[in-house]
Order: sequence, then C-alpha cells, then structure tokens
Amino acid sequence: MLQVQVDESAVKQMYQEAIKRQLQELDQELVYWDSKELRRRTCMSWNTIQDNFFHEEDFPKVKIGGKWYFPAKEATEFLNKWLKEKEAKS
Repeated sequence: MLQVQVDESAVKQMYQEAIKRQLQELDQELVYWDSKELRRRTCMSWNTIQDNFFHEEDFPKVKIGGKWYFPAKEATEFLNKWLKEKEAKS
C-alpha cells in the first residue's frame, strides 16, 4: 500500500510565490499606462489625481493626440516618492 502525505502550507506557499512571479512579469510588460490604468494603479479618481500630483512638474506624462500616456516605470517611481513625502508630512 502506498501512502502520500502533502504539506498543505508548503503547497500554498509555492502557489502564492508562483502567482507573485506571474504578476511581476505582467507588470513588467506594460511600458506605458493610459489614464484608465493610472486610475486603477493609484485607486484614485481622475479628479483626485489632478488635484494631488498630475500637475507637478516632475510627474512623467506625455499627451499624444487627446490621450495622456504615463511611462510605467517612471510613474511608479514618482508615485512611491510622492506617497512617502505625503506620509512624512502627516
């Protein structure tokens, strides 16, 4: 008779790590965000974005035609720095 024991916590951890790697790969595939993606990534409305950081000089953005584009890597770096500055002021 063959008996197999599975460590459920180890399987769960392996599963979570695999999902995390896949999500990181997907994030790296995006070169630019549009305004919809920026709203999704920040969990902010367009008005809140405009009121808080959109018009800051160092916020990376390019308008092509009537649509705004945001370089994903630079926008992420800006947003992390911006949030830390806001946190420090609180």
